[in-house]
Amino acid sequence: MADKSLTSSPAVPSTAGVSVEEPSAAVSSPVPDTRSRVAELRAIREEARRGPGERATQAQHAKGKLTARERIALLLDEDSFTEVEPLRRHRATGFGLEAKKPYTDGVVTGWGTVHGRTVFVYAHDFRIFGGALGEAHATKIHKIMDMAISAGAPLVSLNDGAGARIQEGVSALAGYGGIFQRNTRASGVIPQISVMLGPCAGGAAYSPALTDFVFMVRETSQMFITGPDVVQAVTGAEVSQNGLGGADVHAQTSGVAHFAYDDEESCLEEVRFLLSMLPQNNRENPPRHATEDPAGRRSEALLDLVPADGNRPYDMRKVIEEIVDDGEYLEVHERWATNLICALTRMDGDVVGIVANQPQSMAGVLDIEASEKGARFVQMCDAFNIPILTLLDVPGFLPGVDQEHGGIIRHGAKLLYAYCNATVPRISVVLRKAYGGAYIVMDSQSIGADLTYAWPTNEIAVMGAEGAANVIFRRQIAGADDPDAMRARMVKEYKSELMHPYYAAERGLVDDVIDPAETREVLIRSLAMLRTKHADLPSRKHGNPPQ
Repeated sequence: MADKSLTSSPAVPSTAGVSVEEPSAAVSSPVPDTRSRVAELRAIREEARRGPGERATQAQHAKGKLTARERIALLLDEDSFTEVEPLRRHRATGFGLEAKKPYTDGVVTGWGTVHGRTVFVYAHDFRIFGGALGEAHATKIHKIMDMAISAGAPLVSLNDGAGARIQEGVSALAGYGGIFQRNTRASGVIPQISVMLGPCAGGAAYSPALTDFVFMVRETSQMFITGPDVVQAVTGAEVSQNGLGGADVHAQTSGVAHFAYDDEESCLEEVRFLLSMLPQNNRENPPRHATEDPAGRRSEALLDLVPADGNRPYDMRKVIEEIVDDGEYLEVHERWATNLICALTRMDGDVVGIVANQPQSMAGVLDIEASEKGARFVQMCDAFNIPILTLLDVPGFLPGVDQEHGGIIRHGAKLLYAYCNATVPRISVVLRKAYGGAYIVMDSQSIGADLTYAWPTNEIAVMGAEGAANVIFRRQIAGADDPDAMRARMVKEYKSELMHPYYAAERGLVDDVIDPAETREVLIRSLAMLRTKHADLPSRKHGNPPQ
Protein backbone atom coordinates (compact mmCIF):
# COMPACT_ATOMS: atom_id res chain seq x y z
CA MET A 1 0.00 0.00 0.00
CA ALA A 2 1.39 3.35 -1.02
CA ASP A 3 2.24 5.95 1.62
CA LYS A 4 -0.34 8.74 1.30
CA SER A 5 2.20 11.27 2.43
CA LEU A 6 4.06 10.73 -0.79
CA THR A 7 1.04 11.11 -3.08
CA SER A 8 -0.95 13.92 -1.50
CA SER A 9 0.40 16.87 0.43
CA PRO A 10 -2.16 19.50 1.41
CA ALA A 11 0.55 21.66 2.93
CA VAL A 12 4.22 22.31 2.16
CA PRO A 13 6.60 22.86 5.11
CA SER A 14 8.55 26.10 4.94
CA THR A 15 12.19 26.43 5.92
CA ALA A 16 11.02 28.16 9.06
CA GLY A 17 8.93 25.13 10.09
CA VAL A 18 5.60 26.83 9.34
CA SER A 19 3.13 25.11 6.98
CA VAL A 20 1.89 27.27 4.13
CA GLU A 21 -1.07 26.43 1.91
CA GLU A 22 0.09 25.40 -1.53
CA PRO A 23 -1.23 27.91 -4.05
CA SER A 24 -3.40 26.62 -6.84
CA ALA A 25 -2.04 26.70 -10.33
CA ALA A 26 -4.83 29.07 -11.38
CA VAL A 27 -3.78 31.89 -9.02
CA SER A 28 -0.02 31.30 -8.74
CA SER A 29 2.40 34.02 -9.90
CA PRO A 30 6.03 33.45 -10.86
CA VAL A 31 8.53 34.08 -8.08
CA PRO A 32 10.94 36.84 -9.20
CA ASP A 33 14.38 35.46 -9.88
CA THR A 34 17.66 37.20 -9.17
CA ARG A 35 18.00 38.51 -12.71
CA SER A 36 14.67 40.31 -12.58
CA ARG A 37 15.53 41.74 -9.18
CA VAL A 38 18.86 43.01 -10.55
CA ALA A 39 17.05 44.58 -13.49
CA GLU A 40 14.72 46.29 -11.05
CA LEU A 41 17.71 47.52 -9.03
CA ARG A 42 19.34 48.92 -12.13
CA ALA A 43 16.18 50.82 -13.01
CA ILE A 44 15.94 52.28 -9.51
CA ARG A 45 19.62 53.25 -9.52
CA GLU A 46 19.20 54.92 -12.89
CA GLU A 47 16.23 56.86 -11.57
CA ALA A 48 18.29 58.00 -8.59
CA ARG A 49 21.22 58.92 -10.82
CA ARG A 50 19.03 60.79 -13.30
CA GLY A 51 17.29 62.83 -10.63
CA PRO A 52 14.11 64.81 -11.12
CA GLY A 53 14.31 64.96 -14.90
CA GLU A 54 15.67 66.81 -17.89
CA ARG A 55 13.62 69.96 -17.32
CA ALA A 56 15.14 70.46 -13.85
CA THR A 57 18.61 69.84 -15.27
CA GLN A 58 18.07 72.39 -18.02
CA ALA A 59 16.91 74.93 -15.44
CA GLN A 60 20.10 74.34 -13.45
CA HIS A 61 22.26 74.77 -16.55
CA ALA A 62 20.34 77.92 -17.51
CA LYS A 63 21.56 79.52 -14.28
CA GLY A 64 25.14 78.79 -15.31
CA LYS A 65 25.40 75.96 -12.77
CA LEU A 66 26.29 72.30 -13.09
CA THR A 67 24.39 69.46 -11.44
CA ALA A 68 25.67 67.77 -8.30
CA ARG A 69 26.94 64.72 -10.20
CA GLU A 70 28.58 66.83 -12.91
CA ARG A 71 30.46 68.68 -10.18
CA ILE A 72 31.58 65.49 -8.49
CA ALA A 73 32.81 64.18 -11.84
CA LEU A 74 34.98 67.30 -12.27
CA LEU A 75 36.34 67.12 -8.73
CA LEU A 76 37.26 63.44 -8.54
CA ASP A 77 39.45 61.24 -10.69
CA GLU A 78 37.57 59.60 -13.54
CA ASP A 79 35.36 56.65 -12.54
CA SER A 80 36.55 56.77 -8.93
CA PHE A 81 33.30 57.84 -7.22
CA THR A 82 31.51 55.41 -4.91
CA GLU A 83 28.14 56.68 -3.76
CA VAL A 84 26.72 56.16 -0.28
CA GLU A 85 22.97 55.87 0.34
CA PRO A 86 21.82 56.78 -3.18
CA LEU A 87 18.39 55.26 -2.46
CA ARG A 88 17.74 57.23 0.72
CA ARG A 89 14.34 58.95 0.95
CA HIS A 90 12.84 61.24 3.55
CA ARG A 91 10.06 60.05 5.84
CA ALA A 92 8.43 63.41 6.51
CA THR A 93 4.72 64.01 6.10
CA GLY A 94 2.56 67.06 5.72
CA PHE A 95 2.66 70.00 3.31
CA GLY A 96 2.64 67.52 0.41
CA LEU A 97 5.95 65.92 1.31
CA GLU A 98 4.48 62.43 1.57
CA ALA A 99 3.68 62.57 -2.14
CA LYS A 100 7.18 63.59 -3.14
CA LYS A 101 9.97 61.28 -2.01
CA PRO A 102 12.83 61.47 -4.52
CA TYR A 103 15.88 59.26 -4.17
CA THR A 104 19.01 60.85 -2.60
CA ASP A 105 16.77 63.41 -0.82
CA GLY A 106 18.68 66.23 -2.49
CA VAL A 107 22.27 65.40 -1.56
CA VAL A 108 24.79 63.09 -3.23
CA THR A 109 27.38 61.63 -0.86
CA GLY A 110 30.33 59.28 -1.23
CA TRP A 111 34.04 59.03 -1.77
CA GLY A 112 36.53 58.85 -4.62
CA THR A 113 40.09 59.89 -5.36
CA VAL A 114 41.89 63.08 -6.30
CA HIS A 115 45.33 62.44 -7.79
CA GLY A 116 44.94 58.87 -6.56
CA ARG A 117 44.28 59.76 -2.91
CA THR A 118 40.96 59.19 -1.12
CA VAL A 119 38.63 62.19 -0.73
CA PHE A 120 35.11 62.24 0.72
CA VAL A 121 32.49 64.51 -0.80
CA TYR A 122 28.91 65.62 -0.48
CA ALA A 123 27.09 67.73 -3.04
CA HIS A 124 23.70 69.42 -2.71
CA ASP A 125 21.36 68.74 -5.62
CA PHE A 126 19.51 72.02 -6.15
CA ARG A 127 17.07 70.28 -8.48
CA ILE A 128 15.54 68.42 -5.51
CA PHE A 129 13.84 70.64 -2.92
CA GLY A 130 16.22 73.42 -3.92
CA GLY A 131 18.99 71.51 -2.15
CA ALA A 132 17.29 72.32 1.16
CA LEU A 133 18.36 70.28 4.16
CA GLY A 134 15.91 67.93 5.83
CA GLU A 135 16.33 65.12 8.35
CA ALA A 136 17.31 62.38 5.88
CA HIS A 137 19.46 64.82 3.91
CA ALA A 138 21.33 65.82 7.07
CA THR A 139 21.76 62.23 8.21
CA LYS A 140 23.50 61.40 4.94
CA ILE A 141 25.91 64.30 5.42
CA HIS A 142 26.55 63.30 9.04
CA LYS A 143 27.41 59.79 7.90
CA ILE A 144 29.87 60.84 5.22
CA MET A 145 31.54 63.29 7.62
CA ASP A 146 31.93 60.52 10.21
CA MET A 147 33.41 58.27 7.54
CA ALA A 148 35.91 60.94 6.50
CA ILE A 149 37.05 61.46 10.08
CA SER A 150 37.34 57.70 10.71
CA ALA A 151 39.21 57.07 7.45
CA GLY A 152 41.48 60.08 7.95
CA ALA A 153 40.80 61.64 4.53
CA PRO A 154 39.86 65.15 3.33
CA LEU A 155 36.22 66.22 3.10
CA VAL A 156 34.94 68.48 0.31
CA SER A 157 31.43 69.94 0.41
CA LEU A 158 29.88 71.21 -2.81
CA ASN A 159 27.29 73.66 -1.51
CA ASP A 160 24.23 74.68 -3.50
CA GLY A 161 21.27 74.70 -1.13
CA ALA A 162 18.39 76.88 -0.03
CA GLY A 163 18.94 76.36 3.69
CA ALA A 164 16.76 74.36 6.04
CA ARG A 165 13.72 72.54 4.65
CA ILE A 166 10.96 74.61 6.21
CA GLN A 167 8.35 71.84 5.88
CA GLU A 168 10.36 69.66 8.27
CA GLY A 169 10.66 72.35 10.92
CA VAL A 170 13.06 71.94 13.81
CA SER A 171 14.25 68.53 12.59
CA ALA A 172 16.03 70.32 9.75
CA LEU A 173 17.65 72.80 12.13
CA ALA A 174 18.93 69.97 14.29
CA GLY A 175 20.54 68.53 11.18
CA TYR A 176 22.67 71.66 10.85
CA GLY A 177 23.72 71.32 14.46
CA GLY A 178 25.08 67.85 13.70
CA ILE A 179 27.07 69.23 10.77
CA PHE A 180 28.57 72.05 12.84
CA GLN A 181 29.54 69.65 15.61
CA ARG A 182 31.34 67.39 13.13
CA ASN A 183 33.04 70.35 11.42
CA THR A 184 34.48 71.30 14.77
CA ARG A 185 35.49 67.75 15.66
CA ALA A 186 37.26 67.36 12.31
CA SER A 187 39.03 70.74 12.58
CA GLY A 188 42.78 70.22 12.50
CA VAL A 189 42.28 66.48 12.00
CA ILE A 190 41.38 66.27 8.30
CA PRO A 191 41.40 69.03 5.67
CA GLN A 192 37.90 70.45 5.15
CA ILE A 193 37.13 72.41 1.99
CA SER A 194 33.84 74.20 1.27
CA VAL A 195 33.02 75.01 -2.34
CA MET A 196 30.18 77.50 -2.70
CA LEU A 197 28.37 76.91 -5.98
CA GLY A 198 24.99 78.45 -5.21
CA PRO A 199 23.15 80.19 -2.38
CA CYS A 200 24.07 79.63 1.26
CA ALA A 201 21.98 81.64 3.69
CA GLY A 202 21.26 81.79 7.40
CA GLY A 203 22.73 79.21 9.73
CA ALA A 204 23.92 77.13 6.77
CA ALA A 205 26.72 79.66 6.24
CA TYR A 206 28.38 78.67 9.50
CA SER A 207 29.51 75.27 8.24
CA PRO A 208 31.80 76.79 5.55
CA ALA A 209 33.08 79.28 8.13
CA LEU A 210 34.20 76.34 10.30
CA THR A 211 36.19 74.69 7.49
CA ASP A 212 39.79 75.28 6.41
CA PHE A 213 39.18 76.78 2.97
CA VAL A 214 36.21 78.39 1.20
CA PHE A 215 35.96 78.60 -2.60
CA MET A 216 33.31 80.71 -4.37
CA VAL A 217 32.14 81.22 -7.96
CA ARG A 218 31.28 84.70 -9.16
CA GLU A 219 27.65 85.56 -9.96
CA THR A 220 26.24 82.17 -8.95
CA SER A 221 27.29 81.74 -5.31
CA GLN A 222 26.33 83.90 -2.34
CA MET A 223 26.71 83.64 1.43
CA PHE A 224 24.94 85.74 4.05
CA ILE A 225 23.26 85.36 7.42
CA THR A 226 20.35 87.68 6.59
CA GLY A 227 19.31 88.21 2.98
CA PRO A 228 18.75 91.46 1.07
CA ASP A 229 15.03 91.61 1.96
CA VAL A 230 15.72 91.41 5.68
CA VAL A 231 18.55 93.94 5.42
CA GLN A 232 16.26 96.37 3.64
CA ALA A 233 13.42 95.84 6.13
CA VAL A 234 15.67 96.43 9.13
CA THR A 235 18.11 99.04 7.86
CA GLY A 236 16.43 100.50 4.79
CA ALA A 237 19.49 99.74 2.64
CA GLU A 238 18.88 98.22 -0.79
CA VAL A 239 21.45 95.66 -1.87
CA SER A 240 21.57 92.77 -4.32
CA GLN A 241 22.45 89.21 -3.33
CA ASN A 242 25.88 89.52 -4.93
CA GLY A 243 26.40 92.96 -3.45
CA LEU A 244 25.61 91.58 -0.01
CA GLY A 245 27.37 88.24 -0.10
CA GLY A 246 28.80 87.48 -3.53
CA ALA A 247 32.19 85.95 -4.29
CA ASP A 248 34.03 89.25 -4.76
CA VAL A 249 32.60 90.68 -1.55
CA HIS A 250 33.81 87.74 0.50
CA ALA A 251 37.14 87.38 -1.31
CA GLN A 252 38.05 91.07 -1.05
CA THR A 253 36.05 92.75 1.73
CA SER A 254 34.99 90.28 4.41
CA GLY A 255 37.71 87.67 4.03
CA VAL A 256 35.16 84.85 4.33
CA ALA A 257 36.23 83.33 0.99
CA HIS A 258 39.83 82.28 0.37
CA PHE A 259 39.42 81.87 -3.40
CA ALA A 260 37.02 83.22 -6.07
CA TYR A 261 36.71 82.06 -9.69
CA ASP A 262 34.68 82.92 -12.76
CA ASP A 263 33.32 79.44 -13.43
CA GLU A 264 32.81 76.09 -11.74
CA GLU A 265 35.29 74.22 -13.93
CA SER A 266 38.28 76.39 -12.99
CA CYS A 267 37.11 76.51 -9.37
CA LEU A 268 37.01 72.73 -9.02
CA GLU A 269 40.34 72.35 -10.81
CA GLU A 270 41.91 74.64 -8.21
CA VAL A 271 40.32 72.56 -5.44
CA ARG A 272 42.11 69.55 -6.89
CA PHE A 273 45.38 71.52 -6.93
CA LEU A 274 44.94 72.57 -3.31
CA LEU A 275 44.28 68.97 -2.27
CA SER A 276 47.56 67.97 -3.92
CA MET A 277 49.34 70.28 -1.43
CA LEU A 278 47.62 68.95 1.68
CA PRO A 279 48.14 65.75 3.69
CA GLN A 280 45.32 63.27 4.15
CA ASN A 281 45.16 64.08 7.85
CA ASN A 282 47.10 65.52 10.77
CA ARG A 283 49.11 62.32 11.24
CA GLU A 284 50.69 62.48 7.78
CA ASN A 285 53.01 64.84 5.97
CA PRO A 286 51.95 66.58 2.74
CA PRO A 287 52.74 64.61 -0.43
CA ARG A 288 56.17 65.13 -1.91
CA HIS A 289 56.52 65.77 -5.64
CA ALA A 290 59.77 65.37 -7.53
CA THR A 291 61.10 68.53 -9.15
CA GLU A 292 63.73 69.26 -11.75
CA ASP A 293 64.39 72.69 -10.25
CA PRO A 294 67.89 72.35 -8.66
CA ALA A 295 68.00 72.80 -4.89
CA GLY A 296 71.26 74.72 -5.22
CA ARG A 297 70.04 77.09 -7.91
CA ARG A 298 71.36 80.61 -7.39
CA SER A 299 69.10 83.56 -8.09
CA GLU A 300 71.09 86.61 -9.05
CA ALA A 301 67.80 88.41 -9.76
CA LEU A 302 67.21 88.74 -6.02
CA LEU A 303 70.15 91.16 -5.81
CA ASP A 304 68.16 93.66 -7.86
CA LEU A 305 64.55 92.83 -6.95
CA VAL A 306 64.69 94.28 -3.44
CA PRO A 307 65.86 97.92 -3.30
CA ALA A 308 68.28 98.75 -0.51
CA ASP A 309 66.32 101.95 0.10
CA GLY A 310 63.71 100.95 2.67
CA ASN A 311 61.24 103.54 1.36
CA ARG A 312 61.04 102.05 -2.12
CA PRO A 313 58.29 99.46 -2.72
CA TYR A 314 58.67 96.19 -4.63
CA ASP A 315 56.56 93.09 -5.28
CA MET A 316 57.27 90.36 -2.74
CA ARG A 317 55.60 87.85 -5.08
CA LYS A 318 58.59 88.12 -7.39
CA VAL A 319 60.89 87.19 -4.50
CA ILE A 320 58.73 84.14 -3.75
CA GLU A 321 58.80 83.09 -7.42
CA GLU A 322 62.60 83.17 -7.37
CA ILE A 323 63.07 80.88 -4.38
CA VAL A 324 60.30 78.24 -4.80
CA ASP A 325 60.17 75.28 -7.17
CA ASP A 326 59.55 76.40 -10.74
CA GLY A 327 58.16 79.72 -9.50
CA GLU A 328 54.78 78.12 -8.69
CA TYR A 329 52.68 78.80 -5.61
CA LEU A 330 49.03 79.00 -4.55
CA GLU A 331 48.18 82.26 -2.81
CA VAL A 332 45.49 82.08 -0.12
CA HIS A 333 43.25 85.12 0.43
CA GLU A 334 44.96 86.82 -2.49
CA ARG A 335 42.58 89.81 -2.57
CA TRP A 336 41.98 90.29 1.16
CA ALA A 337 44.50 91.98 3.46
CA THR A 338 46.89 92.38 0.54
CA ASN A 339 49.65 93.82 2.75
CA LEU A 340 50.38 90.24 3.84
CA ILE A 341 50.94 87.29 1.49
CA CYS A 342 50.03 83.74 2.54
CA ALA A 343 50.84 80.99 0.08
CA LEU A 344 51.34 77.26 -0.29
CA THR A 345 54.25 76.16 -2.44
CA ARG A 346 57.02 73.57 -2.74
CA MET A 347 60.74 73.77 -2.17
CA ASP A 348 62.78 70.83 -3.42
CA GLY A 349 59.50 68.94 -3.80
CA ASP A 350 58.28 69.45 -0.21
CA VAL A 351 55.24 71.58 0.65
CA VAL A 352 55.98 74.83 2.52
CA GLY A 353 53.69 77.58 3.77
CA ILE A 354 54.93 81.12 3.17
CA VAL A 355 53.94 84.20 5.18
CA ALA A 356 55.40 87.41 3.76
CA ASN A 357 54.93 91.15 4.08
CA GLN A 358 53.99 92.85 0.80
CA PRO A 359 55.78 96.25 0.54
CA GLN A 360 53.72 97.01 -2.55
CA SER A 361 50.56 97.27 -0.41
CA MET A 362 50.51 99.68 2.54
CA ALA A 363 54.31 99.28 2.74
CA GLY A 364 53.78 95.77 4.14
CA VAL A 365 52.54 97.09 7.48
CA LEU A 366 50.59 94.78 9.82
CA ASP A 367 47.00 95.74 10.57
CA ILE A 368 43.90 94.02 11.95
CA GLU A 369 43.01 92.10 8.79
CA ALA A 370 46.58 91.07 7.98
CA SER A 371 47.03 89.77 11.52
CA GLU A 372 43.89 87.65 11.29
CA LYS A 373 44.83 86.38 7.86
CA GLY A 374 48.33 85.39 8.96
CA ALA A 375 47.15 83.79 12.20
CA ARG A 376 44.62 81.56 10.47
CA PHE A 377 47.16 80.48 7.85
CA VAL A 378 49.86 79.70 10.42
CA GLN A 379 47.38 77.61 12.42
CA MET A 380 46.38 75.67 9.31
CA CYS A 381 50.00 74.95 8.40
CA ASP A 382 50.78 73.82 11.93
CA ALA A 383 47.71 71.56 12.06
CA PHE A 384 48.70 69.76 8.87
CA ASN A 385 52.46 69.47 9.31
CA ILE A 386 53.43 72.12 6.79
CA PRO A 387 56.73 73.97 7.57
CA ILE A 388 56.40 77.76 7.74
CA LEU A 389 58.74 80.19 5.99
CA THR A 390 58.35 83.87 6.97
CA LEU A 391 59.77 86.64 4.77
CA LEU A 392 60.02 89.93 6.67
CA ASP A 393 59.96 93.47 5.39
CA VAL A 394 57.69 95.12 7.93
CA PRO A 395 57.76 98.74 9.16
CA GLY A 396 55.53 97.97 12.15
CA PHE A 397 51.84 97.91 13.03
CA LEU A 398 49.51 100.36 11.30
CA PRO A 399 48.94 103.39 13.56
CA GLY A 400 45.55 105.06 13.80
CA VAL A 401 42.42 105.57 15.88
CA ASP A 402 40.43 103.07 13.78
CA GLN A 403 43.03 100.38 14.33
CA GLU A 404 43.24 100.94 18.07
CA HIS A 405 39.47 101.12 18.51
CA GLY A 406 39.08 98.08 16.27
CA GLY A 407 41.26 96.04 18.61
CA ILE A 408 44.64 95.85 16.90
CA ILE A 409 46.07 94.67 20.22
CA ARG A 410 43.96 91.52 20.42
CA HIS A 411 44.01 90.92 16.65
CA GLY A 412 47.78 91.30 16.47
CA ALA A 413 48.00 88.93 19.42
CA LYS A 414 46.25 86.27 17.31
CA LEU A 415 49.21 86.18 14.93
CA LEU A 416 51.65 86.15 17.83
CA TYR A 417 49.75 83.31 19.52
CA ALA A 418 49.61 81.26 16.32
CA TYR A 419 53.37 81.48 15.78
CA CYS A 420 54.21 80.78 19.42
CA ASN A 421 51.92 77.74 19.40
CA ALA A 422 53.24 76.25 16.15
CA THR A 423 55.50 73.20 16.44
CA VAL A 424 56.26 72.65 12.75
CA PRO A 425 59.65 73.75 11.35
CA ARG A 426 59.78 77.55 11.31
CA ILE A 427 62.33 79.64 9.41
CA SER A 428 62.33 83.41 9.01
CA VAL A 429 64.30 85.63 6.66
CA VAL A 430 64.66 89.40 7.20
CA LEU A 431 64.96 90.93 3.75
CA ARG A 432 64.93 94.58 4.70
CA LYS A 433 62.97 96.38 7.46
CA ALA A 434 61.92 94.61 10.65
CA TYR A 435 60.77 97.20 13.15
CA GLY A 436 59.24 97.09 16.59
CA GLY A 437 56.59 94.70 17.80
CA ALA A 438 55.82 93.61 14.23
CA TYR A 439 59.35 92.19 13.99
CA ILE A 440 58.80 90.15 17.15
CA VAL A 441 55.35 88.94 16.05
CA MET A 442 56.55 87.86 12.58
CA ASP A 443 58.25 84.71 13.90
CA SER A 444 61.38 86.19 15.37
CA GLN A 445 63.92 83.99 17.11
CA SER A 446 62.67 85.19 20.48
CA ILE A 447 59.24 83.58 19.96
CA GLY A 448 60.58 80.24 18.79
CA ALA A 449 61.68 80.38 15.16
CA ASP A 450 64.03 77.45 14.58
CA LEU A 451 66.32 79.41 12.28
CA THR A 452 66.48 83.10 11.43
CA TYR A 453 68.44 84.51 8.51
CA ALA A 454 68.94 88.04 7.24
CA TRP A 455 70.03 89.64 4.01
CA PRO A 456 72.79 92.31 4.08
CA THR A 457 70.04 94.88 3.47
CA ASN A 458 68.31 94.11 6.79
CA GLU A 459 67.37 96.80 9.29
CA ILE A 460 66.25 95.25 12.58
CA ALA A 461 65.37 97.86 15.18
CA VAL A 462 62.76 99.17 17.59
CA MET A 463 61.74 101.71 14.96
CA GLY A 464 63.08 103.51 11.92
CA ALA A 465 66.20 105.61 12.35
CA GLU A 466 64.37 108.90 11.73
CA GLY A 467 61.77 108.20 14.40
CA ALA A 468 64.35 106.90 16.83
CA ALA A 469 66.56 109.98 16.38
CA ASN A 470 63.61 112.30 16.96
CA VAL A 471 62.92 110.57 20.28
CA ILE A 472 66.46 110.01 21.57
CA PHE A 473 68.01 113.28 20.41
CA ARG A 474 65.00 115.59 20.54
CA ARG A 475 66.71 118.08 22.89
CA GLN A 476 69.88 118.25 20.84
CA ILE A 477 67.87 118.70 17.65
CA ALA A 478 65.61 121.34 19.18
CA GLY A 479 68.56 123.30 20.58
CA ALA A 480 70.72 123.15 17.46
CA ASP A 481 71.33 126.20 15.26
CA ASP A 482 70.45 124.02 12.25
CA PRO A 483 67.88 121.40 13.47
CA ASP A 484 67.69 119.67 10.08
CA ALA A 485 71.43 119.18 9.87
CA MET A 486 71.55 117.97 13.47
CA ARG A 487 68.69 115.53 12.80
CA ALA A 488 70.47 114.13 9.74
CA ARG A 489 73.68 113.68 11.75
CA MET A 490 71.85 111.93 14.59
CA VAL A 491 70.01 109.64 12.16
CA LYS A 492 73.32 108.63 10.60
CA GLU A 493 74.82 108.01 14.04
CA TYR A 494 71.88 105.87 15.15
CA LYS A 495 72.07 103.80 11.99
CA SER A 496 75.79 103.19 12.31
CA GLU A 497 75.50 102.18 15.96
CA LEU A 498 72.28 100.13 16.12
CA MET A 499 70.99 99.45 12.61
CA HIS A 500 73.92 98.13 10.64
CA PRO A 501 73.26 94.75 8.93
CA TYR A 502 75.35 92.74 11.37
CA TYR A 503 74.11 94.18 14.66
CA ALA A 504 71.52 91.41 15.18
CA ALA A 505 73.94 88.70 14.02
CA GLU A 506 76.62 89.88 16.46
CA ARG A 507 74.14 89.46 19.29
CA GLY A 508 72.82 86.08 18.14
CA LEU A 509 69.38 87.39 17.19
CA VAL A 510 69.79 85.99 13.68
CA ASP A 511 71.67 82.82 12.85
CA ASP A 512 73.43 84.17 9.79
CA VAL A 513 73.55 86.96 7.24
CA ILE A 514 73.29 85.35 3.81
CA ASP A 515 73.82 86.24 0.17
CA PRO A 516 70.32 86.85 -1.27
CA ALA A 517 71.24 84.83 -4.36
CA GLU A 518 71.80 81.77 -2.14
CA THR A 519 68.47 82.05 -0.31
CA ARG A 520 66.85 79.04 -2.00
CA GLU A 521 69.81 76.76 -1.29
CA VAL A 522 70.10 77.87 2.36
CA LEU A 523 66.38 77.40 3.00
CA ILE A 524 66.21 73.97 1.39
CA ARG A 525 69.19 72.74 3.42
CA SER A 526 67.63 74.11 6.59
CA LEU A 527 64.21 72.58 5.88
CA ALA A 528 65.82 69.20 5.22
CA MET A 529 67.55 69.35 8.60
CA LEU A 530 64.29 70.29 10.36
CA ARG A 531 62.24 67.57 8.67
CA THR A 532 62.52 65.33 11.73
CA LYS A 533 61.81 68.11 14.23
CA HIS A 534 59.70 67.02 17.19
CA ALA A 535 58.32 69.44 19.75
CA ASP A 536 55.86 68.81 22.55
CA LEU A 537 53.42 71.36 23.87
CA PRO A 538 52.54 71.50 27.56
CA SER A 539 49.81 69.11 28.67
CA ARG A 540 46.50 70.96 28.51
CA LYS A 541 42.98 70.58 27.22
CA HIS A 542 43.46 73.47 24.79
CA GLY A 543 44.75 77.01 24.81
CA ASN A 544 42.65 80.16 25.04
CA PRO A 545 43.71 82.18 21.99
CA PRO A 546 43.00 85.92 21.72
CA GLN A 547 39.63 86.73 20.19
